Amino acid sequence: MSWLDKPASETQIAHRARLWLYALAALVMAFLVLPTIIVIPMSFSASQYLEFPPREWSLRWYANYFGSTAWMQATATSLKAGLLTMLVATPLGTMAAYGLFVSRLGWARWVMPVLLTPIIVPVILVGIGAFYAYVRLKLVNTLLGVVLAHSMLAVPLVVMVVTSALKSYDMNQEMVARSLGASRPRAFLLVTLPQIRFAVVTSAVLSFLTSFDEVVVAMFVSGGDNSTLTRNMFNALRDQIDPTIAAISTVMIAVSSALILLSQLPGKGRR
Repeated sequence: MSWLDKPASETQIAHRARLWLYALAALVMAFLVLPTIIVIPMSFSASQYLEFPPREWSLRWYANYFGSTAWMQATATSLKAGLLTMLVATPLGTMAAYGLFVSRLGWARWVMPVLLTPIIVPVILVGIGAFYAYVRLKLVNTLLGVVLAHSMLAVPLVVMVVTSALKSYDMNQEMVARSLGASRPRAFLLVTLPQIRFAVVTSAVLSFLTSFDEVVVAMFVSGGDNSTLTRNMFNALRDQIDPTIAAISTVMIAVSSALILLSQLPGKGRR
C-alpha cells in the first residue's frame, strides 16, 4: 500500500482524497512565503541597488549593517523594547484573560471587546492617539513610551491566546487545589499556569515579535536615540533604495523564525 492510500486521519480518509487540499495549502504557503524568501538572496547581492537574482554575491551589506553605529543603536533599541514589551504584556494579558475567564460578573463579557480594541481599530489611529497622549506626558521619543505603546498592541494577543488555552483546561484541577487550602494565586501558579505554559510562552514570543516588527506606532512615538530598527528602515526606504535594508530584513526573518521555532519546544512534552 502506497502512502497515498494510507489514512490521513482518524476518519480513515486517504491521502489520495486530500491531494487537492495539499495542493491548495502549497499554493497558499507559496503566496505567503515567497515574497519574504526573495529578500534573502537580494541581501547577498554585490550590486549597489536591489536586484533579484543577484549577478554577484557579497556580504558587503551585512558588513555595512553590523558596522554602522546608527543601525546597531536602532537594533539595540528594538531588542530592548521587545524584551520589555514581552515582560509587561505577557503577565498583564495572562492575568486579564484569567480574570475574565473565571469571573461570574455579568459585565465581564463586555471587557473583552474593550481589551481587543487596539488590534481592531486601524493601527495608525492608535499611533496618533498615543502621540497626542505622549506629548502631554512627555513620553515621545522615550523607550518607556515605545514599550507602553507596543504593550498596548501586544496585550490583546496575549489575552486571546491564553483565553483559548483556558477554554481547553479543566478548572476543576484548580478548584481541588483551593479546596485543599491553597489560595487562588497559589493554585493558579502551581496548578493552572503549568497546564497553560505553552500558551503563555507562545504569547510571550508574540509580544516580543509585535514590538520588534511594529513600524506604524513607532513612527509616531520613537525617534532620536530611541528610534527603533523598523522606523529607521522605513526612513531609509523613503529616502533611498539601500540594499542594507535587505540584509536587515534577512536578520529579522532569522530572529523571528528562530523564536517561533523555540516557542514550540514546550509543546513537545504535551504530545
